[in-house]
Amino acid sequence: MIDYIQKGGLLMWPILVCSIISIAVFAERLFYFHRATIHTGEFLQGLSNLISRRNFAEALHESAGTPGPVARVIHSAIIRHDAPRSELRDIVRETGQLEVPKLERFLGVLATIAFLTPLLGLLGTVAGMIDAFGTISANGGYATVTELSNGVYKSLLTTAAGLVVATPTFVAYSYLSSRVNTLMHEMERAGIEVVHMLTDREPIGDIITFQQPGVAALAERERRADR
Repeated sequence: MIDYIQKGGLLMWPILVCSIISIAVFAERLFYFHRATIHTGEFLQGLSNLISRRNFAEALHESAGTPGPVARVIHSAIIRHDAPRSELRDIVRETGQLEVPKLERFLGVLATIAFLTPLLGLLGTVAGMIDAFGTISANGGYATVTELSNGVYKSLLTTAAGLVVATPTFVAYSYLSSRVNTLMHEMERAGIEVVHMLTDREPIGDIITFQQPGVAALAERERRADR
């Protein structure tokens, strides 16, 4: 590999640096999304049982102890569980908006690398071709096939290196973007459902009483029985 870098010229080093940055960013984001992803349905079901029993302290403890943006959106609503529906909707919306930059962190770096490295490779190829034809011109317009092929070979190495780095980087960017969209959808879903849980509470229960019949009703029943 070092041999290819040396033959490719100076622009091979920036491409190598871009590849290292790309790998580091992808690994960091992959670890972050792994920790941030939860089973939203099961989590909401557990909180629904607590909220229906008006056990908000335990619900707050569960949401605070769960990592990820979905849990933080839910936690922000449970803290203000006595607020009206419109205010709760604003709370979860604002909390979700604050989480979006955290989800999209460093994705711009991957997009930049995916677009930049092919251009660096092309620039290296152009520079190598200029150098090769400059050598031919210095020799009076004559060059052997071996000399010409060596020059072209070295100049094309940078283009190949740029594409080798750009292709997986773009795939990684697309994959991470899909994970971001999924988490944003989960945040919206969790926000809507927790607002419904907190505001559409059923009453604790109306006590149904069976009133004893009055004296007049008892007399009427006895009179009908005597007939």
